[in-house]
Amino acid sequence: MTRDISEFSGTPWRDIADQIPQRARAVPTMLKAEEQALYFWIARDWAKGAGAIVDLGCFAGGSTARLAAGAEAAGYAAEIHAYDRFSANEKTKENTLYPQGVAPFEGEDIRPLAERLLAPWADMIALYPGDLLQSRWHGGPIEVLAVDAAKSARAADRIADRFFPALIPAGALIVQQDFLHRRQPWLIAQMHLLAGAAVPVAFCAHDCVAFLVTEQIDRDRLAAARVEHLDDDALIGILTEAAESPALAPVADRIAGAIHAVRANPGERRAWAFGRA
Repeated sequence: MTRDISEFSGTPWRDIADQIPQRARAVPTMLKAEEQALYFWIARDWAKGAGAIVDLGCFAGGSTARLAAGAEAAGYAAEIHAYDRFSANEKTKENTLYPQGVAPFEGEDIRPLAERLLAPWADMIALYPGDLLQSRWHGGPIEVLAVDAAKSARAADRIADRFFPALIPAGALIVQQDFLHRRQPWLIAQMHLLAGAAVPVAFCAHDCVAFLVTEQIDRDRLAAARVEHLDDDALIGILTEAAESPALAPVADRIAGAIHAVRANPGERRAWAFGRA
């Protein structure tokens, strides 16, 4: 089935947050309320079960739970693959997990927590712990790819190399959770360089943008869209082109912020190492 950008007109996900089942909302997440609704809507109302749902960077399972709940509500047999290091330091536990109802616990391993929280959907979810950069995709077609793990330019390239070729042409969605985060400007460059094969269809909350895959993302396209090797001038040049493109006109001011961040952090390609941004 060929999908169309008109399916996203009117931002239909914005009014359904209260339709997310409580057991999914109870799973801790760093997603904003509108982003949670988008994930649920994608799985319930947009996806058709034509391929796998892949969640890259699921933390304790919050995004995965909303995707699973959406698929469950739609009634199709979902195949959800969730990747993460499944690790949380004390600061993350205190700032994110405990305020969302998780009882204090020892250590940094949160895989047992994720398994417990995702138990209602255990028959449709597979968890992959470890370094995502060492992972491979051995499954079939991917219908939905949620990316919240491209925290470096290197990671963005590796994720694209390993998962983008499996995306269903004219029938898949890439959700770039941090697309407009000024500490991850390589995502804007990467997706702009793939503009012939993926178009933005949803701008959600502050940073999240979803892209409809319109053509096969093959090895040639991936080679032309690599971002790790770009120096600052090249990266800024691509960001400037992106800001001037009609597709990204609604967020041109945010792209300007990303350009400023590159200039303020010369040569840096790791989100966690950005100082001034």
